[in-house]
Amino acid sequence: MRIAIFLDYIGAIGGGERVALMLARDLKADIITTDVSLEAVKRLGYGDVRIRSLGRTVKIPPFKQISASILFATCDVSKDYDFFIFSGNWSHYAAWRHHPNLWYCYTPVRAFYDLRGSMISRQPNAILKILAALWIGVHSRFDQRSVRSLDRVVAISKTVQERIKKYHNRSSEVIYPPVDFTRFRFEEYGDFWLSVNRIYPEKRIDLQFAVFRGLPEERLVMVGGYAEGDHASKYYEKLARDIPDNVEMLGAVSEDELIDLYARCKGLICTALDEDFGLTPLEAMASGKPVVAVNEGGFRETVVHGKTGLLVDADRDELAMAVEEIAKDPERYKDACIKRAKEFDISVFLDEIHSLIPHN
Repeated sequence: MRIAIFLDYIGAIGGGERVALMLARDLKADIITTDVSLEAVKRLGYGDVRIRSLGRTVKIPPFKQISASILFATCDVSKDYDFFIFSGNWSHYAAWRHHPNLWYCYTPVRAFYDLRGSMISRQPNAILKILAALWIGVHSRFDQRSVRSLDRVVAISKTVQERIKKYHNRSSEVIYPPVDFTRFRFEEYGDFWLSVNRIYPEKRIDLQFAVFRGLPEERLVMVGGYAEGDHASKYYEKLARDIPDNVEMLGAVSEDELIDLYARCKGLICTALDEDFGLTPLEAMASGKPVVAVNEGGFRETVVHGKTGLLVDADRDELAMAVEEIAKDPERYKDACIKRAKEFDISVFLDEIHSLIPHN
């Protein structure tokens, strides 16, 4: 069985890229993508995974997204493989000529649907607002048509399952993304909190800055970056001009460095807006670390309030109080965190995915 995994692009490594690489190694599948940072792939320890690039995208949004859609829509590797898995927002534009297939959906394109208003409103002037609305209106129609070419849809969470039904009127089943439990370890509850995310507006990094600006006795270490051509460059530049004294931004780090940070941190803080799922809380819990997260989206499907961390409103004062509460005795969450993370181990995920793939 020859399997191809279509992935939008591999630049700033996040949960979706990690899962695709993990799955490609297990299935001995090729990854078919557009832009690819081989250095980032090797840094994660997946240099053995075969990756085919369809070409590079234009590095200016929304032309990056449009060019990725065109590259996938015009490609044809149907004779090279027996089964196709799509991951991301744009790769499924290749689905119309690649069957049988399934879409492992992280979320319908949020800029087209639930975050459409905020995407348009944050444009700096009236002309760009009009152009953003025009792009969303046109491209979302192609998005709707492409999703109809998918044979099977699998959601990463119940949160995403509801969005798929609402915006695409497609039924789906849920298979949670995995955490490779064996890779993580506990060392200590150190003198810093950890934040791991792409530096996107939807992650509300500015809220984390506000929380720790009001907690000078605590320290925050932040891991993550953004890919060239993403919509986040101006947001990142704005953040970088006003970093609190007790916050350190490391950018992208290697997998070994990230695992070490999880092992030594006091806990993890997550503030993403209605997060699709959120793999980082599970990685922290696999390291025996509690999580402070906003009580929204996928965080409610992984964090057990009062046992593996605290779920609170997306409010600076409530988040600060949660950080202070956990900081008093983070160790009391350790056993529950490890037990919870084991429920999402990679072995569970792979068994569920294998059951959906036809075998000759």
